[in-house]
Amino acid sequence: MTHDTPSPIALAQSLIRCPSVTPEEGGALALLENVLGQAGFSVERPVFSEPGMPDIENLYARIGTGSPCLLFAGHTDVVPTGETSAWTHDPFSGEIADGRLYGRGAVDMKGSIACKLAATLAFLRERPDFGGSIAFLITGDEEGPAINGTVKLLAWARDRGERFDHCLLGEPTNPSRLGEMIKIGRRGSLTGTITVHGRQGHVAYPHRAENPIPGLLRLCSGLIVDPLDDGTAHFDASNLEFTTIDVGNPATNVIPASAKAVFNIRFNEGWSAESLGAEIRRRLDASAGNIVRFSLDLQPSNAPAFLTQPDAFVDVVAGAIEAETGLKPTLSTTGGTSDARFIKDCCPVIEFGLVGETMHQIDECVAVADLEQLTAIYRRVLDAYFPSSSA
Repeated sequence: MTHDTPSPIALAQSLIRCPSVTPEEGGALALLENVLGQAGFSVERPVFSEPGMPDIENLYARIGTGSPCLLFAGHTDVVPTGETSAWTHDPFSGEIADGRLYGRGAVDMKGSIACKLAATLAFLRERPDFGGSIAFLITGDEEGPAINGTVKLLAWARDRGERFDHCLLGEPTNPSRLGEMIKIGRRGSLTGTITVHGRQGHVAYPHRAENPIPGLLRLCSGLIVDPLDDGTAHFDASNLEFTTIDVGNPATNVIPASAKAVFNIRFNEGWSAESLGAEIRRRLDASAGNIVRFSLDLQPSNAPAFLTQPDAFVDVVAGAIEAETGLKPTLSTTGGTSDARFIKDCCPVIEFGLVGETMHQIDECVAVADLEQLTAIYRRVLDAYFPSSSA
């Protein structure tokens, strides 16, 4: 890079020093607006609202009007720091020690945004007439409710006639070493609550009561006795986990009136939230028979399972990774949800970012060498995505 092009390390430090804990903007989007604006991008800062929710600032920037358009997506909001005194380095200092950059968001995901920005600025400096378009879509609401962020920003862009051909999202995808893994999809998520209804009474007179706990155990067993599926070509088997079982009974001599269990299912593309909900209901009805009285509450889900089929774009990113790291990345659909679940409705989206070992932890940090290498990977992606006519 030339001396006029900001380094990814300096950009990452500047972003980390912005205390952008959801829903606060903290100066991070303003910093991006300034840098992108100076580079010739058209930049806008939509703010979205929803009753009962905090207003969220977002950023959309684009340079070029031609096709194809490569979209870089991400978020500048971060999770809370926890007890700051437990940190070795102040979480908003952006301090470098022993070859690592410390701070909240270093991994998730201000570091990768800095790398995308540095790679793009270097690319534009050398290829100002690259012929296509590059866009940045950055939200401040990924770590929060995800209501006034990417989903609304995409709708806003669509209504303005913005179209994207492919998206690269910078979530931390690598388990332990940069280059190990690309996310080409994500499992869906569905949460439900089972309530078994009984009748309260004294434990010495069980015939006058109806204990809901044996019924709840019966229903829970019925949900997990058989696997939901055996997995697919790109997804592991769908997985149901009980996250809490509650009776709320402080007395040892009282049979409770009700008992509840909450579960979450991470499911593959063989299911939709609707079809999975129907299967859960079928299993519960079969287990309950005419004995257990229960109700089921399924939370609305905005996290469907999706898969970006391996194609030429995946090959471009995988090739850039292998060229820089020597690793052939695994194509994975593991992990939790991300804003890719919204972006996939606009264009094919894959995820590749930093090593995620310290994300959301005390002393979140990233190797400075990884920031430099990730920048080189993103630069290779740009060069391959927009091939030079003289190449």
